[in-house]
Formats: sequence, structure tokens, C-alpha cells
Amino acid sequence: MAEDRPPQRKQARIEMQIDEAVAQGMYINLALVHHDETEFTIDVLYMPPHQRRAKVRARIISSPKHTKRLLVALQEQVRRYEERFGVIDLSGPNPADKLLH
Repeated sequence: MAEDRPPQRKQARIEMQIDEAVAQGMYINLALVHHDETEFTIDVLYMPPHQRRAKVRARIISSPKHTKRLLVALQEQVRRYEERFGVIDLSGPNPADKLLH
């Protein structure tokens, strides 16, 4: 019965604009996440090999709801990636360990 199905969500089209510098992207190999009651702060950093100093490349400040939506989207993309290319191996050194000790 049609009454038993949840209502269909309408897909909104978003027109994105991106500056050339942003479109080039930036490499990061570390992220630090902090939160309080109202927001999450995610600092993305690059730490060169064999160094203990990392440079913050960007800071994202987001509401708890949007942060959880980002987490769900990332989990889905990692699932799809691993389906296509295989499991991502997390063995080896973690750059965060150098900063947190």
C-alpha cells in the first residue's frame, strides 16, 4: 500500500561556486577535533615527515547536527571506497601520536 511508504524526500539542486585556490585543494595528514555543547571545531593540519611541528591548514566550525551528517557522509564514502579498492590499512605510524605525547 502506498500509505505504508515514507514520504519521498525532494532532492534540492545546489549551485556550487569555488575559487580557483580552493579548487586546487590542499594535502593534510592530521586532524584534531574539539567540541563543546554547541559546536565542533575541526583543525586540519599538515605535518612534514620527521618533524614535530604541524601547520593548521584550515579550521572548520560546525554544529553538532552538521558534524554528525559529515561523519555519516564520510563513513558512506569510505564504505564505497573499500568496496571498490579494498580495505584501507591503518597500520603504521599515526602522525597524531607525535603531537599528543
